[in-house]
Amino acid sequence: MAIMINLDVIMAQKKISAGQLAELIDITPANLSILKNNKAKAIRFSTLEALCRELSCQPGDLLKYVSDDSAPDGTDT
Repeated sequence: MAIMINLDVIMAQKKISAGQLAELIDITPANLSILKNNKAKAIRFSTLEALCRELSCQPGDLLKYVSDDSAPDGTDT
């Protein structure tokens, strides 16, 4: 996967639970879990905007590009 979602890191920094965040941005906890666990194939701009609004962050704080030849933890091999 080339794009990683750092949602769990930002949520921990902001001390917000998945249930609270899902309610604030009006998506199901299951869909938030898909995002949080890097299982999503796409994200709507409206969802990204809502995440940034509620977490007081920028899209680049949530999304990270990892090249295919990098290790799973994001470091080069």
